[in-house]
Amino acid sequence: MKNRLVSGMRPTGKLHLGHYVGVLEKWKDLQNSRDSLFFVADWHALSTSYEDRLNLKNLSIDLVRDWISSGIDPEKASLFIQSQVKEHAELYLILNMITPLGWLERNPTYKDQLQQLSGKDINSAGFLTYPVLQSADVLLYDAIEVPIGEDQRPHLEISREIARRFNFLYGSNIFIEPKEVLSETSKLNGLDGRKMSKSYGNSIYLSDNKDEVLIKLKAGKTDPNRIKKTDLGNPEVCIIFSYHKEFSNIDEVNEIAESCKTGKIGCVDCKKRCSVSINNLLEPMRERQINLNDNYIIDVIENGKNRASQIAKNKMNEINKIVFDGK
Repeated sequence: MKNRLVSGMRPTGKLHLGHYVGVLEKWKDLQNSRDSLFFVADWHALSTSYEDRLNLKNLSIDLVRDWISSGIDPEKASLFIQSQVKEHAELYLILNMITPLGWLERNPTYKDQLQQLSGKDINSAGFLTYPVLQSADVLLYDAIEVPIGEDQRPHLEISREIARRFNFLYGSNIFIEPKEVLSETSKLNGLDGRKMSKSYGNSIYLSDNKDEVLIKLKAGKTDPNRIKKTDLGNPEVCIIFSYHKEFSNIDEVNEIAESCKTGKIGCVDCKKRCSVSINNLLEPMRERQINLNDNYIIDVIENGKNRASQIAKNKMNEINKIVFDGK
């Protein structure tokens, strides 16, 4: 049997290249060798965006559409929406009862996000217990592996601690301690050198057309010491070169690096060539988008929900027997 793998993504808007490199590329690879369940984390979105009155239903459909156009195959993976499988909330409630408050308050991601999102009122119980819901998402399906970025490591460790604590308290081995699967490239910086984020306006979106990609790259941060084309450059401090390393072939990467160091290529030409590499990646996604209507996406989500619900119900029956029947 294939190892089961579970992962989710919040429906907060358009996906960008950072999502592709950090998450979707890994999903595409893993779906071929794992029993994969990928879910739209709409309840998680409420932990930081409950005031924004987002249309989570439409955003969820759009997110699944982006997944499929990016290469996630509904024939290989189950795609569903978190809130449609109520067992996530049921297990979340039970796990909250046994999770020490100190574990959550010491979570470094919790402290970091309180600072980063200081303009939002996120000092809520839901935001504090975000890792407990994540734990329920994973433990509910007996997931052996969870694809994560580096910043999610503390959350997954909390999931393992919760699994150990439950198993100890109830004298059972019902929960598997999930292992992390880290992406080789967990972060792709934005065009200004900061984290790629729609709030910074520094992102290239998977839905951008050819012209939009080039226009955005033209504004990208390069070696500040290169004023003229003939100036000798340092490609390692150039954001555009980091995109070349990710999206261009190795021969072109080596050529760009050498030409930059010797002043044989200017930043304008470098950006144009980068736009070609990125558009070669995005063009098949644009073509697939044309054939992905809402009815098809809804059917995919329904099929994924049916499979996820059956697994979740069976697991909750086992958990409830342990918790309430003493078995």
